[in-house]
Amino acid sequence: MSDTIKPLAEEDGESKDLVAENVEKLKQIFPECVTDGKIDFEVLKEELGDFKQVSDERYSFTWNGKSQARKLAMSPSRGTLRPCPEESVNWENTEHLFIEGDNLEVLKLLQRSYHKKVKMIYIDPPYNTGKDFIYPDNYRNSINNYLSLTGQIDEDGKVISSNPETNGRYHTDWLNMIYPRLKVSRELLTDDGIIFISCNDNEIGNLRKVTDEVFGEENFIANLIWNSEGHTDNQYDVKVNHEYILTYAKNSSIAELGHVVDPNTREESNLWKGYAENSITKNGPGNPPSEVTLPAGFPVASEEIELASNEPGEEFYSEVKDIGYISRQLTDSFKISYPIRKDSMIARNGKLVEPCRVYSGWANVNKLKKFISNSCSRIIEESGDELEFYLSENGVIYYKRHRKRARNILSVLK
Repeated sequence: MSDTIKPLAEEDGESKDLVAENVEKLKQIFPECVTDGKIDFEVLKEELGDFKQVSDERYSFTWNGKSQARKLAMSPSRGTLRPCPEESVNWENTEHLFIEGDNLEVLKLLQRSYHKKVKMIYIDPPYNTGKDFIYPDNYRNSINNYLSLTGQIDEDGKVISSNPETNGRYHTDWLNMIYPRLKVSRELLTDDGIIFISCNDNEIGNLRKVTDEVFGEENFIANLIWNSEGHTDNQYDVKVNHEYILTYAKNSSIAELGHVVDPNTREESNLWKGYAENSITKNGPGNPPSEVTLPAGFPVASEEIELASNEPGEEFYSEVKDIGYISRQLTDSFKISYPIRKDSMIARNGKLVEPCRVYSGWANVNKLKKFISNSCSRIIEESGDELEFYLSENGVIYYKRHRKRARNILSVLK
């Protein structure tokens, strides 16, 4: 968090009412859909275009208790965070807080002071291994009293319960635990905030589906693989020596991962570069060929080049028209290099001195045309990266993407 953390006042008793807040947001967009504080869902469907489906079947991820888990996430907490100066160090001046309590209740209580103010969240939830797993939904009793009443701890306070694999609700229990916590966590994140969630093979499949739903598939950043020593227990066939850290942004278009350099990256690796480049010539069924005119002034990597036209005869173009693309067989048969130059290509002082028509199948041809229409100056992509194009010394068109963000964060952590 960027702000200095101040001790929470005891009177901050009730967290935000997220349901009422969401109804108000809908009312601002569709005022006719809200009557007496209630949403008229039939009117809302009409406003959004209620196209009748032939079948009610659709892709969905659901489980027993999901609606209740969603309700639990939306319901306000009436608990209180109590300061403990006597258990603290440097209470008056510290900029850090250690909060002890059930994480869902604490997340809700933090909404009042830290709604959309948290830059990064790391969650290390239970891995659902069948060991010591209980998350109650009713907090009227104290945590210890609840655990005692339900047989989760013995007289000495030692944990004796588990969430065993023989339980038919093995995955359901875990999903009902994690779902509301992720939903409330998202509300704490800044618009450019990022969340990291540890997991192992037991629930990684379900966790990915839940996080896609809560944060949106488009905000998935990476599934980081953490190489660990692993455990030798009951691993007679394959020793599992990795875990996962799912990474999501609240809004991936503005989230900044920072400039992290993996010390294991080879010195000669392209990951160290602040740019990426490659040829945009691409011939195949998915890349229909077209002609592009490179104007005078188009950038060239060499100070001077002088290449003659290498245009094939009409038979070549006739065969391309018949099949719709430039095949490898055509390339070999006519012994052509790409792009095809329909005019001489002459450059002086690193720029074309006269227009040159080129013909090929392309990748990024629309961006090439945008670059040309921008007076051959760099164009800015949605990611913030800057993109430019140039000719190599043998007349091949390359793109060069100057990266705004670091690309040397590896998905495998050691």
